[in-house]
Amino acid sequence: MTPIRTVLAATDLSAPARQAVVRAASIAGHSGARLSLQHVVSRGALDALRQLFAAQPGDLRQRLLDEARDEVRELAAELCAAHVVSADIHLSAGNALAEITSHADALDADLLVLGARGASLVRDLMIGSTTERVLRKTGRPLLVVRGEAGDDYRRVLVPVDFSPRGLKAVALARTLAPQAEIVLLHAFEVPFEGRLRHAGVSEAELAGLLANARREAGAQMAELIAAAGLPADAVQPVIVHGDPSVHILDQEQLQGCELIVIGKRGQGALEELLLGSVTKHILSQAKGDVLVI
Repeated sequence: MTPIRTVLAATDLSAPARQAVVRAASIAGHSGARLSLQHVVSRGALDALRQLFAAQPGDLRQRLLDEARDEVRELAAELCAAHVVSADIHLSAGNALAEITSHADALDADLLVLGARGASLVRDLMIGSTTERVLRKTGRPLLVVRGEAGDDYRRVLVPVDFSPRGLKAVALARTLAPQAEIVLLHAFEVPFEGRLRHAGVSEAELAGLLANARREAGAQMAELIAAAGLPADAVQPVIVHGDPSVHILDQEQLQGCELIVIGKRGQGALEELLLGSVTKHILSQAKGDVLVI
């Protein structure tokens, strides 16, 4: 399995972000990893606050930072007691994107954990353009937490395209959820399927192409399961025809999966330059947590 030595959880101390740090503490606890809690106070918000006061205490900025530090310390102590994990805290003022990625690099974090929604000063932790920038800027796995963090993951959905990163995704899924059933999903499409119909290819010929594609996918799925060392009672392979974005979300609900583990990009040249369109869609529409690798 993929070792996790350091987990970085960034929080804005809001109620939604609390689920993320609880999940991070749970993961750190069962993997024996170091947990680092980070809180970023927006420097822009501090500057705006200063302009609102005609006369303000000279130590107002420091008092606000001290109050935030006390809140993070209390949270760390609570997490340590509940999950038998040690945690350090990191408080800074600045841009959330820059501060999070810089601290992750300094720690050489194996896993970043963010909440799907934020509040208060650090709105940068919300799903949207900033999360996409974090994903583009870092090569580290990022867990976006949306669901309740009370229980361990029981079922994990891993979409695979049979590229080498599929094994990495399975290994990381088993590390985060060692007792969970892994649902391996492959959605296949025949290239230019629609155009083939317009070009006069018969439905019988198309059906033959689809059958061949399904057989090939089945063989590749068996190879992946064997290479990953997944026992038969811990994996459920699913092979479907159609749009991966649609099938991933459908299977999340049908299979009752609490976590989706998905690659950062697809295989196309354009997708190598951008956060993959499928990944962006899953991040915005999934009901549960999403781990992007």
